[in-house]
Amino acid sequence: MDENRAPIVPYVVIKHTGKVRDAEPVRVVSSCNLEIYTFPFDVQNCTFTFRSYIHHVSDIKIILGKEVEDILKCSRSVLSTEGEWELMDIKSSKFKLSTFNQGEGNPYDELCFYIVLRRRATLYVVNLLIPSCFLITVDLFSFLLPPQNVDRSSFKMTLILGYSVFLLIVNDLLPVTGSTIPLINVFFAICLALMVASLLETILITNLLVGSSNFHPVPGWVRVLVLRFMGNLVGLPQKSREDKIILNPVAGETDLKVCPPVTVERQVQKGEPGEMWAEAGDPALAELKNLGNELQSICLQVAQHVDGNQISQDWMQVGYIIDRLLFGAYCIFITFSFIVILSIWSNSYNQ
Repeated sequence: MDENRAPIVPYVVIKHTGKVRDAEPVRVVSSCNLEIYTFPFDVQNCTFTFRSYIHHVSDIKIILGKEVEDILKCSRSVLSTEGEWELMDIKSSKFKLSTFNQGEGNPYDELCFYIVLRRRATLYVVNLLIPSCFLITVDLFSFLLPPQNVDRSSFKMTLILGYSVFLLIVNDLLPVTGSTIPLINVFFAICLALMVASLLETILITNLLVGSSNFHPVPGWVRVLVLRFMGNLVGLPQKSREDKIILNPVAGETDLKVCPPVTVERQVQKGEPGEMWAEAGDPALAELKNLGNELQSICLQVAQHVDGNQISQDWMQVGYIIDRLLFGAYCIFITFSFIVILSIWSNSYNQ
């Protein structure tokens, strides 16, 4: 408590009844223990006690000069120019404290005022909460960007850097923390943690989509857990495999899934003039054998290419499903966290 700096008034009021009234003003600067957990929607309860440490009730009686309602109206008119705090209520109570030596025969008078103040949160909502909500909303909608065509990670990294600069700028608006961490600091920490988590998720999905052609075939448990169960859960069911059809342009026959071995047998048509493949060393027979080997090689290469594409498509489907699943978890966590924090702030502000 600071010393009295009010001007000295050397006058008293004497009434005909013999009462003497001293109207000397007293300017008191005191402190109040603030609870900043629900900042900026905090409501403070301050207690001011007035009593004499020397004179008993027989010497000095402390009474209210006005009703509490009049004191509240007068105080509100004085605080009308203040922008941060709003005076909600003032209550008073009077006690008589007995001393150890005197007993209850000559107690002390004590007068207590209970003042309820509520912070005006408009400035902090506009400068702190709304920009944070805008940035986390942009980060949320960035999941709609296709990771294989757009560098989503650079976009998210830019958001994180911008949010970090924003926190450094608005650091002066936050209260000095003591033993209690304000809930708004937890709100900022959750927003930053969600942005970092979304960046890590983007890095994982991008690596999975870009390097899918170099991976081994999808394991069975991944196929069952991710492609079937999680795919149906997030609305991306596994596509049915369609057999690749190779058309023979000459015969018009439809194709084979597996390349059959191509063999050339030595055939002799009896009863015809001349023999086909009369000798084993016929050049035409050797040429046909080489042609059959080349066809078999081409067929195997096509089959390997089709299988490689199928493996790549399976891993890309796994990446899309995980991305959609993490996006849903991201939305659920944001919604739950914001509802809890806003409910705490609302209950505190409406008290």
